[in-house]
Formats: sequence, C-alpha cells, structure tokens
Amino acid sequence: MSLPISVARGHPQFLLIQGKGGKERIVPLSDPAKTALTEWLSFRDQQDELLKKEGKPVSSFLFPSRGKLGHYTRHWFYQKIKEWALAGGINPDLVTPHTIRHAFATHLLANGADLRIIQTLLGHADISTTEIYTHVLEDRLRELVIEHHPLSRRN
Repeated sequence: MSLPISVARGHPQFLLIQGKGGKERIVPLSDPAKTALTEWLSFRDQQDELLKKEGKPVSSFLFPSRGKLGHYTRHWFYQKIKEWALAGGINPDLVTPHTIRHAFATHLLANGADLRIIQTLLGHADISTTEIYTHVLEDRLRELVIEHHPLSRRN
C-alpha cells in the first residue's frame, strides 16, 4: 500500500514489492493489470494537476490517502476486501489478504507453475514454506490417476 508512484512509471513489466519483514518480491503484471495501472496513473496525473493548481502538495505514493501516513494502510485494505466480498455475495469471514495470497499460489501450482517460481513470487526465503501448497497438487494428482489410469477402473 505504500508503493511510491515512481515504481509504476514507464510501463513496467514487473513491480518490486517490499513485504513484511523487508522481504522483496517481484510481481509480474498481466496485460489487464498493466491497463488498469495505466488508467490509474492517468487519473492520478489529472488529480495531481488539480492539486498543483490549488497550490497543494502532490503525493509520492501510488495509492495516496489523506491519512497521516499519506498512503492507504494494510488495515484499510483488509477492511476493503471484506466490503468487496460482501458486495460480491461472498461471506467476508472467508476472505482475507492471506486467503487471496493462498488461492493465488494454489491456482498457480495446480495449473503447472514451478514451485521455485511460486517461492519467488510469494517472497519465501525457504522453499519448505512454499511446499505447504503442494497438498493441493497431491490431491489433483491422486484425482488424475483415479480418473485416467486403466488399473484404477473396476469392471
């Protein structure tokens, strides 16, 4: 939430994010994410021009707020996720930044992503932390064997 706006300038393919404990991770941007980022920057630039005309300071943060930190907080984001879940008809108790992160990793693994790549994307220092997600792959592999292996069929 405290990314400087400068990291988003120049049509980046990736963002370098500093997470908990100062850990850095690389976040690739999909085409829809790049489009959304371009639109957000255009909106921000328009807002910044208005602020400048009024003699007000312009924020250096990608997601500025009027709070004392000058950017949105993790707590704000947590609350927004709950609101968005509710608006989408999803039980907000089931949706947190952690569950979204877990789903991201699980979907990547289930669709063939390499565990080391997922480790890098999540910013895990130790691969054993990332290996927690392999239980999903094990379930999928078991399902595939039962469904497709001729010896698993009963006549």
